[in-house]
Amino acid sequence: MKKYVLISATTAVLVTATLLIAAYFMGWMGSQRFTIEHVNATPVKGALFTANERGEIVPLDFTQTSEKVLNSVVHITSTQVMAARGNAPQHEFFEDDLFERFFGPQFRFEFPRQPEGPQARTGTGSGVIISQDGYIVTNNHVIAEASDIEVTLNDNRSYKAELVGTDPTTDLALLKIEEKGLPTLVFMNSDEVKVGEWVMAVGNPFNLNATVTAGIVSAKARNINILRDQFAIESFIQTDAAINPGNSGGALVDLEGRLIGINTAIASPTGTYSGYGFAIPSNIVRKVVEDLVEFGAVQRGFIGAMIRTVDNQLAQEKDLAVVQGVLIDSLVSGGAAEKAGIKAGDVIVGVEGKAIHTSSELLGMIGSHRPGDQLNIKVNRFGKQKEYLVTLNNKEGSTSRIRAETASYHKDLGVHFKELSKEEAHEYGIEGGLAVDKIGPGAIRKHTDIREGFVITRVDRQKVRSVDELEKVLSQREGGILLEGIYPGQTGTYYYGLGL
Repeated sequence: MKKYVLISATTAVLVTATLLIAAYFMGWMGSQRFTIEHVNATPVKGALFTANERGEIVPLDFTQTSEKVLNSVVHITSTQVMAARGNAPQHEFFEDDLFERFFGPQFRFEFPRQPEGPQARTGTGSGVIISQDGYIVTNNHVIAEASDIEVTLNDNRSYKAELVGTDPTTDLALLKIEEKGLPTLVFMNSDEVKVGEWVMAVGNPFNLNATVTAGIVSAKARNINILRDQFAIESFIQTDAAINPGNSGGALVDLEGRLIGINTAIASPTGTYSGYGFAIPSNIVRKVVEDLVEFGAVQRGFIGAMIRTVDNQLAQEKDLAVVQGVLIDSLVSGGAAEKAGIKAGDVIVGVEGKAIHTSSELLGMIGSHRPGDQLNIKVNRFGKQKEYLVTLNNKEGSTSRIRAETASYHKDLGVHFKELSKEEAHEYGIEGGLAVDKIGPGAIRKHTDIREGFVITRVDRQKVRSVDELEKVLSQREGGILLEGIYPGQTGTYYYGLGL
């Protein structure tokens, strides 16, 4: 038996050697060739899987999501034109006896002056198309005080954008471009977003167009104290997807390409990505956008209470029965919470069936509702659970909706005006006038250094008391005009020349 095995093995070795020798000589005698094999797909595709919110197992594939989202994220360039500082010479000279003694009579110390003419500053950011007819949401800080806003789509088409409205309390702004059939993103219910789920950030960091990064939701309802408005709402989604300067206003999406937030800020010791990015939840974004379109102003709901996040130290200090929730420190007299029966010392632990652990969670929940909306609020009072139906108020204490005063806006000048009442005019010592309430993109910002609060009393020596009178005077003028007015609380009359 061993003899047959040995013969078989020997035969196999001889055959293999013969074939190798033959192949070598054939290659040597003929033309020498070699080939490189190409494949049109990665060797392993869809090897990672995750579960969606329905519990379905889906491939962890960012390519399809990227294709969905990229065309709906735009690049925004905003230009702020600063007013000219006058026609002073380019340099100013300073002479002094002390310097002359040390350096000689020819000494002149030279101070550089600001260059003549308007100065332009340009900033960039991102935005998200939310309707096929050209509505785009971005951050307020991306377009703040801009004289000109340009939007560039992913296919390089560019448009001048109109500013529809802003909300500094959430750092959101709404733009409009004139186009139809644009690709949009669908809003996801951000309350359903879970910590640990995969997300993608899409934007234009450092002017690098159409940049996609991936990460997870690191936390929810973060307050990082970056918005300085008195009524600011900070209830950010935190993510470790890379966000850098230029990503502001871009999209944070889930694996199905649905919008869960607008990227807004980073926490970094260097000013660039270090692992902590923050996005405004889509529920707040949707509510702000709907308010700006329908009313021209954001409708904020208030419960009328001073609040604090409960932690172990506060629970011990106030002898509370819980160590999580939001303490009602004090109540506004006649406010929504007081009317509903909530008392100072109560701890809010739930709203509309959802658990509340921090003040930012509560503010985010209330911020997605309008005055007049009713919320079921659960509180812990000395260890006992109680529920109250609270009807939200506006900041004036009523349930009415506030509409923006669109009639007072002059598009060419770029100014929202407020007509003075007789009482205000008497207080200022004038017959009447138009107060500059808010300055936006337009001729006033571009050509003058008029500040908000300035009261226009005359245009080219003609009295103006209303926007209609202002329009009448401007319609009769070509070229330049002279604006005359006062700043309340300051002495003297101010004059500004303006080219039309």
